[in-house]
Amino acid sequence: MPLATADLYDERGDELDSLALQMHDVGGHVAFDGPVRTVRCHRDNALVKATLATPGEGAVLVVDGGGSLASALVGDVIAGSAVRNGWAGIIVHGAVRDRVAIGGLPIGVKALGSNPRTSAKAGVGEVDVPVEIAGVVFTPGKHVWADADGVLVER
Repeated sequence: MPLATADLYDERGDELDSLALQMHDVGGHVAFDGPVRTVRCHRDNALVKATLATPGEGAVLVVDGGGSLASALVGDVIAGSAVRNGWAGIIVHGAVRDRVAIGGLPIGVKALGSNPRTSAKAGVGEVDVPVEIAGVVFTPGKHVWADADGVLVER
């Protein structure tokens, strides 16, 4: 079990950024942490699916969907692939779908909300680039921690 984010912030606050954006806990694990990997995409989840189909080795995929709730970037099939491939979690600055099914999976998932609508599959976007969400930069390779209180990332 990762250290609680509140305790971690008390210990290392000046080394961490805190995501002030309020996100929903969707996955079966509320607390999770790992090295950051990223995907930047807008209403197109092909890169999310492809990335989570690779060995995660305990990493957390941060998906910058621009905050759009118009279509889901992660569903139960993609989240299940992430579990099988050893990812610790997924943080989605956008929507997910299949919330009940994802809630039964042994993975952490945080998202802005949900929408049953599927997204495009063209593969438009970028992988493993720094992404900024609500003023916080998530850089591939830095460490991220998430729990019921929120999300912290190394500066």
